[in-house]
Amino acid sequence: MNAALPVANLMSGDEYRDSLRRYKPTVFVDGRRVESVADEAAFQPGINAIALTYDYALKPQYESLMTAIQHSSGKRVNRLSHINTGSGDLLNKLEAVRLVCQETGCAQRYLTHDALNAIGQVSARIDDARGTTENTARFTEYLHRIQDQDLTLGVAMTDAKGDRSKRPHEQSNIDSYLHIVERNALRNGVRGIVISGTKAIVTGAPYVHELLVMPCRNMSREDADFAVCCAVPLDAPGLTIVARPAGRPGEKLEHGDALFSRKFGQSTGVCMFDRVFVPWDNVFYAGEWEHTGHLTYSYATHHRHSCIGARAGFGDLLIGAGALMCEANGFDPGKETHLREQMVELITITESFFACGVAASVYGKADEHCNIFMPDPVFSNIGKLLLATKIYDMHRIAHYVSGGLIVTLPGPDEDHNPETAARLSEVLRASPDVPYEQRIETARFIEDLTAGYQGGWYSVISLHGGGSPAAMKQEIYRNYPIGSKVELVERLLDRGVAHDPDRAITKNRQPGKCCDTGCTTPGQAVMVDLPAPRSVRLPPTTPSPV
Repeated sequence: MNAALPVANLMSGDEYRDSLRRYKPTVFVDGRRVESVADEAAFQPGINAIALTYDYALKPQYESLMTAIQHSSGKRVNRLSHINTGSGDLLNKLEAVRLVCQETGCAQRYLTHDALNAIGQVSARIDDARGTTENTARFTEYLHRIQDQDLTLGVAMTDAKGDRSKRPHEQSNIDSYLHIVERNALRNGVRGIVISGTKAIVTGAPYVHELLVMPCRNMSREDADFAVCCAVPLDAPGLTIVARPAGRPGEKLEHGDALFSRKFGQSTGVCMFDRVFVPWDNVFYAGEWEHTGHLTYSYATHHRHSCIGARAGFGDLLIGAGALMCEANGFDPGKETHLREQMVELITITESFFACGVAASVYGKADEHCNIFMPDPVFSNIGKLLLATKIYDMHRIAHYVSGGLIVTLPGPDEDHNPETAARLSEVLRASPDVPYEQRIETARFIEDLTAGYQGGWYSVISLHGGGSPAAMKQEIYRNYPIGSKVELVERLLDRGVAHDPDRAITKNRQPGKCCDTGCTTPGQAVMVDLPAPRSVRLPPTTPSPV
């Protein structure tokens, strides 16, 4: 680390685990209450994944990738809690997420980054609409605390929703959406709001420090009580989390089963809020329904961009394991045409959606209200759509190049059976250069990633995580400059070009891909600390009174 540069309190993985012990949340898993989240066996794979993001930030070789200079404080902070101020930041974040997900499958902590950037954007928009700086100041104070304490945040965005055909205010059970039940409440001399309701599918819910509550849809005026964005500590009174185990921890796993998911995994939780008090200092908006659409759009764009890096890391695991399995089976995929074609397809899928992430970074633009950099929405959504729909092809290719051995092997207990182990090691060995144990280990690794419980989990989370494919297609069409293409053809047909504001197919136009005017050189170098652009409006560090 650069000794001359102020550094936030960057924790190690062990310190992160210790920090969880300072919280006393109400958490249930497998039908029982958890006494200590940090010491709960069912959560260890998920805790291991987030702990790695802490340890990697302390490794000198990853400093420029896993940390960044927060321009509003001048401190070096973890990349996954940093606010983007340029294309270089977006590229570095994309690479950082791929790096940690190569090791963990899904490092989860990038959701902290995605939500903080989105909330920073909507805070500035609300301030501009009101002619104040209060929201930006409050958010900045919160941001600096999270960075200085090096905390991990969960994103409580998806409501239980109830009857999907009805809007929030129309639900028969109002608690199917999180909502405000009391405004300007007083608790121990502190003013705030009181919220109730349910958030579902909260990634990493049991082992984060705080939850960022955000709406999951565009609200109407009638839904104003449901338009709330705030931060809630995990052990806030009235908050109950019902979680599922992370990965596949279990009694027999030391024998060789679930080689990956016994070490790394992800828990999700249903978070039930029963009259939870939130002080105003932790409330980013309450009732501003007209800004919910922008917050959900901004978060979705940041998050889909991050998902690209995450699933590229998973693709790296499949590419490496597939090549090892070919070798263990006695093949050189470079010389076997059918295997080479499959491996190239897997590489092409992985690098195609990652390339969309790179393009989304290079063509990112600053928010007009605060200059927080946003990845390009078209490329972000195309990349996420590709990985969501191609994850099944990635699994298929891994199965093809591996052969049926990955699911027809005898169980791992036979490796320790004196009556069968020696014979199995003789007859199930393929390449003379690869020991039986290595062939079997690779096969079980691929089974865990693609054909077992964890493989099914990766398929579903890739398809629906960050929104359904239908939502991504909607964003692609909504943001793509079809009008520019229409005008191109009309010009070539000598029709003349009329910019009719009421013409549906020409409304979305784009003079230049790199910026609104098409004159700015896009992109900056990866793996370097970048100065803040001169146009960045740095928010104040002292919050104004609410």
